[in-house]
Amino acid sequence: MLLPILLVIASGMAHAVWSLFTKKSLNKSVFLWMIMMMCTVLLLPTLIIELWQNPLTPSAYALLLVSVILQAIYSWLLSQTYELGDLSQIYPIMRGTSTLLVPIIGVVFLHESLSIFGWIGIICMLGGFFGLSGVGSSSIRPGTRWQSLKPFIMALCVGLCTTSYVFVDKLNLQHISPLALLEVTNIGFVAGLTPLVLRSKAVRKEWQANRPTILLGAILNPGSYLLFLFAMQQAQMAQISPLRETGTVFATFLGILVLKEQHGVKRIACSIVILCGILLIGMWG
Repeated sequence: MLLPILLVIASGMAHAVWSLFTKKSLNKSVFLWMIMMMCTVLLLPTLIIELWQNPLTPSAYALLLVSVILQAIYSWLLSQTYELGDLSQIYPIMRGTSTLLVPIIGVVFLHESLSIFGWIGIICMLGGFFGLSGVGSSSIRPGTRWQSLKPFIMALCVGLCTTSYVFVDKLNLQHISPLALLEVTNIGFVAGLTPLVLRSKAVRKEWQANRPTILLGAILNPGSYLLFLFAMQQAQMAQISPLRETGTVFATFLGILVLKEQHGVKRIACSIVILCGILLIGMWG
């Protein structure tokens, strides 16, 4: 059991590292577009061959289109959120929102139930989110409350979009292989950023300034998910999936130590509370 645990923790850390690279980049939209474009080009033949050999029904193609649209919205939201907020504030919210929403949706709409640990986990996550939002902070000047809340709200929207495309992609996996579906989502991600990239005319500038981190990000981005897939081959998903969110604490430390972001103690504490909530929901909720 030790190997899958190490793999899934490495997956979370790899995700946090490429997120750090994105935050440090000159133009977040261009940087994300470039690291995703490399993987998209490499996987395109896989998608074409699979769809050519196994044509889908019109309804299945429609569901893939929904996935593309959601990914396009997600990529735009993600780039704007990285522009607006600190990594130590937005990352735990973006990663935790899906874990928070899924059990709430299950209880409210699907008449499912949570254990006492699940409810404690939800309370922990809500408390951590509230702490990261900055609501009630004395450092917020009058008249700037909306600007201070905007990164928090955008991060919540990213998490909501993540929840939506996870549900859709779960359905898509009934019709298409994981690798081909990854390419579909990559196409949507790149398509959502392309108008911003063309408008910016900053591809060459970004490449010259951040070539090493772009190349490394292009490896870490799909690599983080591949590590998770390898871990799932050796252990049950319910046991290891929550451990991937240790990356939330790691990303918070990176934001504070590497990017010198403010409110370090408070944000580390909030990210740990959110992680505890995720673990409670995922393992015993």
